[in-house]
Amino acid sequence: MTDNPAPSLWSGLHRYRFRSAWELSAPRERVYRVLADPRSYPVWWPEIREVRQLDDRSGVMRFRSVLPYELAVVAAEARQDPLHGVLEAWLDGDLEGVTRWTVTARSPGLTVAVFDEDVIVRKPLMRLLALPARPLFRANHALMMRSGRVGLAHYLSTHGIGLDQ
Repeated sequence: MTDNPAPSLWSGLHRYRFRSAWELSAPRERVYRVLADPRSYPVWWPEIREVRQLDDRSGVMRFRSVLPYELAVVAAEARQDPLHGVLEAWLDGDLEGVTRWTVTARSPGLTVAVFDEDVIVRKPLMRLLALPARPLFRANHALMMRSGRVGLAHYLSTHGIGLDQ
């Protein structure tokens, strides 16, 4: 039996690992509560087009950034740990893998929310364009994350009433 390097090569082309750190001027508990409610994401994150709850632990999310394609996933809660500031979900659909928020206090009123994602792209067009468009896909993701950080910072500064109680 001979090893065929092609499957691992193609898996590597379709795999993306992302990390973004957002510094936010809000208490850790407040940031965690907003991130723990994905139904609020379309309000403050323009690229999140829809969040539709399926049951107590899962929902459908549709998102689109600058490039003209939309992704849809079913996100299922894997871990919700307010004590340690961790939110984790399994993704299935156009992306398959795991996404995680880790929310920590840097100082009183200053919080860092770290977003980690490790996914395999399942959307056929993105798989077809895996090699030539990879830099564009990564830039598209970076723009989406930048927009999310700005949107969440604004949301936290304008929707603070009652969240600290």
